[in-house]
Amino acid sequence: MNKGDLINEVARLVSTKKQAQEIVDCVFSTVTDTLKKNEAVQIAGFGSFKTTKREARIGRNPQTGAEIKIEARMVPKFVPAKALKDAVK
Repeated sequence: MNKGDLINEVARLVSTKKQAQEIVDCVFSTVTDTLKKNEAVQIAGFGSFKTTKREARIGRNPQTGAEIKIEARMVPKFVPAKALKDAVK
């Protein structure tokens, strides 16, 4: 399922496809904005989104074999809830 498929599913529950797209975009932008502030998003029964710090490290260019420095950065992480894990079994 991609974003378009998700919008179509939401459109079946609301009045228009345009309104469904606004709802989906609002949810995604709210999660993104919250993660940018280094805050977690917890959705009961689904899971939680949070950010973790990835430390700086030395990588290797696969074509040349040269070492390169990879900067430290914050990355998003999703941890599924037990209910979601059980539903997927």
